[in-house]
Amino acid sequence: MKKLKILLLSLLILPINVLAYSDYIIPGGETLGIEIKSDGIMVIGFYQINGKYNKGTPTIKSGDYIIEVEGVNVENVEDLTKVIEENVDKGYVNVTYRRKNKVNTSKLELIKDDGVYKTGLYVKDSITGIGTLSYIDPETKVFGALGHEIIESSTNSIVEIKSGTIFRNYITGIEKSSNGIPGSKNAKFYYDTTYGKILKNTNVGIYGIYENEFPNKELLEVADPDEVQIGKATIQTVLDGEAINEYNINITAINENANIKNISFSIDDEKLIEKTGGVVQGMSGSPIIQNNKVIGAVTHVVIDNPTTGYGIFITTMLEEGEK
Repeated sequence: MKKLKILLLSLLILPINVLAYSDYIIPGGETLGIEIKSDGIMVIGFYQINGKYNKGTPTIKSGDYIIEVEGVNVENVEDLTKVIEENVDKGYVNVTYRRKNKVNTSKLELIKDDGVYKTGLYVKDSITGIGTLSYIDPETKVFGALGHEIIESSTNSIVEIKSGTIFRNYITGIEKSSNGIPGSKNAKFYYDTTYGKILKNTNVGIYGIYENEFPNKELLEVADPDEVQIGKATIQTVLDGEAINEYNINITAINENANIKNISFSIDDEKLIEKTGGVVQGMSGSPIIQNNKVIGAVTHVVIDNPTTGYGIFITTMLEEGEK
């Protein structure tokens, strides 16, 4: 009995989840092309046929994921179209779809319009965009980027991903931010030059395995949240081509209890403001450096004042990347 008690005690003191991220990481700053394939075919809206919406779709909603049609697994829009075309003579198809992890079925009417059968659904199976690499862990090869989720703009919901890649991206210009209007990076995509695989899309960033040669950079130490200070810091990002530059910011507030918006900052760098007007779309994920340590990553712009923004603690991203 005594040996059994000792054994049980030793089991109880073992950590449930050991996170193994490195104390020193490769800082990001590179602008990435991002492509993700959804886990199912996303329903993003509806269109009218003959002046009205399809009465055969009362149970399917925007944000649902179609996974089967007539019992056949469909992974992309081409699969969906093929199965529907094979069943047009019936005038309907049986659809299996997922909504918030619950699987449902519905009968989808096919309506003939000008000799063509239509569903009344707008759908998509992938999303492509740009963002910024936040870090690479040199030991695990895990990377993190964005610092927030990828959402489908029509439904404003997080995309449930099946697979994805990050790839080479070249910035061709900047649409400047102004009060009330966020700007953006414009880019050229090089789909054939991939850097890694995306494994998950979360509310604190996208994560995966970096498969290319590591960038030739000095490793920087990871700062704990209690090391972050009010005052001067820098962000690293690309505004032209593929050149990463460092720009001055001022940290104005720290919120250790927030999920994402841990760091509030203002941009002090006149060159950055002149080029971009402030924080722009595509800058999300840009690493924040203070006292030669990585403290976080840019996540959001303040719409009414784009020279200000928010960042997430880098430790939050590292912890999520290792889960």
